[in-house]
Amino acid sequence: MIPSIPVDPERRQQVAAALRAVLPARAVLADPEDTRPYECDGLAAYRQLPMVVTLPDDEAQVLAILKVCRDLDVPIVPRGAGTGLSGGAQPLADGVVISTARLNRILRVEPYARTAVVQPGVRNLAISEAAAPFNLYYAPDPSSQIACTIGGNVAENSGGVHCLKYGLTVHNVLRVRVCTIEGDVIELGGESLDAPGLDLLAVFIGSEGMLGIVTEVTVKLVPKPAQAQVIMASFDDVATGGNAVASVIAAGIIPAGLEMMDRTSSRMVEPFVKAGYDLDAAAILLCEADGTALEVAEEIARMTEVLREAGASAITVSQTEAERLRFWSGRKNAFPAAGRISPDYYCMDGTIPRKQLAHVLARIEEMETTFGLRCANVFHAGDGNMHPLILFDANQPGELDRAEAFGAAILALCVEVGGTITGEHGVGVEKIDSMCVQFGARELDAFFTVKRAFDPGMLLNPNKAIPTLQRCAELGRMRVSGGVLPFSHLPRF
Repeated sequence: MIPSIPVDPERRQQVAAALRAVLPARAVLADPEDTRPYECDGLAAYRQLPMVVTLPDDEAQVLAILKVCRDLDVPIVPRGAGTGLSGGAQPLADGVVISTARLNRILRVEPYARTAVVQPGVRNLAISEAAAPFNLYYAPDPSSQIACTIGGNVAENSGGVHCLKYGLTVHNVLRVRVCTIEGDVIELGGESLDAPGLDLLAVFIGSEGMLGIVTEVTVKLVPKPAQAQVIMASFDDVATGGNAVASVIAAGIIPAGLEMMDRTSSRMVEPFVKAGYDLDAAAILLCEADGTALEVAEEIARMTEVLREAGASAITVSQTEAERLRFWSGRKNAFPAAGRISPDYYCMDGTIPRKQLAHVLARIEEMETTFGLRCANVFHAGDGNMHPLILFDANQPGELDRAEAFGAAILALCVEVGGTITGEHGVGVEKIDSMCVQFGARELDAFFTVKRAFDPGMLLNPNKAIPTLQRCAELGRMRVSGGVLPFSHLPRF
């Protein structure tokens, strides 16, 4: 467990009093017992008690919080449902958390335009539930979709098991309304297919709360497919399964979903969900086709042929909607199911070229021996977004440190084979050192230039996502000549 920094009681009293002057008393939490639930997100190994937590009801209250924090020079951490896995919502001992939980209204669903306008605290799944009467749904479906909110999805550019065909959050959000640290309300994007000017919407999505506070989101809705079926293909070794993924895409097939699980993952999930997985297989692929009945039948037949030629030892096709949902429920419950076989797990998130899947999986297997820890591999195989689950016991001295080193080695491997250190979980605090592996001084300078354009005082989610050059130099990732860092004008916080 990473130790937290004590909160300054006098400063907390000052900031809480200023916030209570502009907000309802119930919207300001300052007592430690009230702020404790906000000390971490899904990366529970990193905890910090926040100085103050605020729960605004509307945009005007968000602006009031920002003004108080700007006037008092208080850093701000935006927070959605807290399901994030990279520590992006980890509080600061001298900072204020802005929770968007009460901004939870679906403002309207436009069936003819196929859009929905929602507040950031609306749950991902709730959008699809609201659109269901119009035979529409919101496509991005993270495993946490029952709980995660659209504001958090925007912050992390979340994906899900169907992101291969339907895209990530950035491909399904048309417009965001944002409160800036300087007290302005701006709109990025628009409800038409394109918006004039620079594409700042794409810059904002995935910015991890560092550029502004979202108060409204317009999302794209898509028609529910008439039919969907999923293939469960078994493989006798993980490398063959990894190569089969590349074979499916090379055949010109873009499945609605293409996911992979190794034997460790399948065996930890099956008793939990009873999905019907092949527990003897070294790896299984879940390949979904959706569309009209004829389209689905044709694609299932083509994928079956490709998978058999690629070395599948067994193939099962869902015959009912209930069976299809069971297959997916196992994949979506892989993270909680890890608790059945390990006291703790560390969920990584890196993206690699599909052709490197077999090589990377083999290297991860070698790393299990190097670090003395098990790893269950569950991932969005179709777009190369990997989620290795490193299993460890935090009560055993040194195991958390080894798990972190194991994770850093996996991310370095992703960069080595031409990939990137994250796909949909964000950088947060978890991967900030790994950013130094992937990016150099010029890239970091560009990142900070964008950051300063939106947040000149560096108050929004500081110390997250972008490492300073000093941090990278201390890690030995950059050359320091004569005690001088390049780009020495960059902020050191």
